[in-house]
Amino acid sequence: MTLRGFFARHRIASGLIAPAVVGVTAVVTLTWALSPAPRTVDTELTASTTECHDMVTVSVAGRHDTPVAGTTKMLVDPNGKELPAALSSDYTSRWVDPVVNAPGGAVDPGSYAAVYIAYPANMNNYENAVAAGVANTKSVMREIQASCPNTKFAVVGYSEGADVARRVAMDVGHQEADADGSYGIVDPAKVVGVVILADAGRAAEQGPFPGAKNPFAGPDGFDRKYQDGTNATGGQGALPDTGGDDFGVLGGKVASFCSDDDLTCAVPQNISLLQLAVNVGRQLNVDTLEREGLTPATGQDVAVTLSRIAFDAFTEIGSQPNWMQSDQTFLDVLLTVSAPSYKPGQPAPSPAKAQSIAADEMSPLAYLPQKVFNEIIGLITTNQNTIPVVLSDPYKLTLAPDTGHHFDYWRDADPNNGKPLTSAEYAAAWLTHLAQQAQNGQPITANQPDGASTAAAPSATGATATTTPVPTAELLADTPPTTGSTTPTTDSTSTATVTAPSAGAASTVEPTPTSVAGTATVTEKSPAASTTAAAVTTSAPAPSPAE
Repeated sequence: MTLRGFFARHRIASGLIAPAVVGVTAVVTLTWALSPAPRTVDTELTASTTECHDMVTVSVAGRHDTPVAGTTKMLVDPNGKELPAALSSDYTSRWVDPVVNAPGGAVDPGSYAAVYIAYPANMNNYENAVAAGVANTKSVMREIQASCPNTKFAVVGYSEGADVARRVAMDVGHQEADADGSYGIVDPAKVVGVVILADAGRAAEQGPFPGAKNPFAGPDGFDRKYQDGTNATGGQGALPDTGGDDFGVLGGKVASFCSDDDLTCAVPQNISLLQLAVNVGRQLNVDTLEREGLTPATGQDVAVTLSRIAFDAFTEIGSQPNWMQSDQTFLDVLLTVSAPSYKPGQPAPSPAKAQSIAADEMSPLAYLPQKVFNEIIGLITTNQNTIPVVLSDPYKLTLAPDTGHHFDYWRDADPNNGKPLTSAEYAAAWLTHLAQQAQNGQPITANQPDGASTAAAPSATGATATTTPVPTAELLADTPPTTGSTTPTTDSTSTATVTAPSAGAASTVEPTPTSVAGTATVTEKSPAASTTAAAVTTSAPAPSPAE
């Protein structure tokens, strides 16, 4: 009997696996839910890529936290064509602002700018949203480099935007120059730093600074330590098929932050059913499923996705004549074909043959007992941590008010154990250091951070630090936030105060976010001789109660 004939008579596995996938998908995929609705402003187009700066930070925020054309002043190219980005003076993100705006007060006016990338920032289809974010980020970087070839870049992403930032960084770092020495995206040498907050693609046990001389202490060229020792967050990112610790020539210029128990980036190994659920969820309309529950329409979306994965699984198996003799399980195949990065028709590696099967000419049915045994053992051994994770209430663990670990990056300082700054404060200090070097025309080489970059991320115990609790699950309600007022914080010593976003009812101290103000001066030869930027105030909206 042929293998194809065998499976034509034994269609069982897909029916058994589907209920498990649907159940755990609802638990895992909601961990990217955060951020308020965007602020609405005058739609006049003013900012152009011809307004050159020594360094530009390209920022990608999380779910529902993105500039929107028609409600936000968007960046334009030299011909006035609107680009998918807005200056940080025209769009604010309560989460990312404290990091990307910090350098503004430590360099000359006009030397530094931060932009926010516009992209779907939703989970109507996670993969499509991230792919659009990657494409938009690359296009904006290309346009800026075309107008301002001497500008340096940093890339910053958080949550869903962290996945965008990671993929962009990996693509930039692995480019090969064309025959004329040009690059398809931007020259990797122009990208001086990448910050990934809640890195869903991090490798297992990866240090915070992949590719650096000391991947646990700090990025190359910045001698301020992030932490003492060699502590690495356990587990790995929830999206291993898009990740890894190889950033090509950008290795050593990347800060990949992950908090223990943030299940977007620190999931334990041996949770294959949960990983399958995540893969499925990345292809579903999770926004509608979350909002409406399981309805005929959302059920059809789930059914179509599962049917396609099952079809791909049987096709994959059918392409391997000796699959029944191998140790590869049906769950292994499902994990492979359910990954959005899977492309049908690619040559599959030959599965290892089972040690106890030697008769190559036997009917596939003769291998069934050993295959069933392998399936059972594989299901058990690759899911040793699945039940503990589910019982831990992953949604609460990751997104609970005041305690959810997806928000630790603004409150994870531990000075008593050799970690004086939060991850956000450290990132702000590093970006400030890079901006100062860019302004001075210095190469990114190892030296001690100067006073201004140190002040940009104050010690957790220092008097200059203004820290408040972080809002968490209140942001799950897509209600328009109220807006408070703040004052730009720039003093004679160019000290930039970095603060955590304000919390909900638990907040007892009002935030003082970093603001960027002043007159912008063009630092390169460009069509625009000079530009003037209005004073900008970055404020943290008060969160609305969760619905």
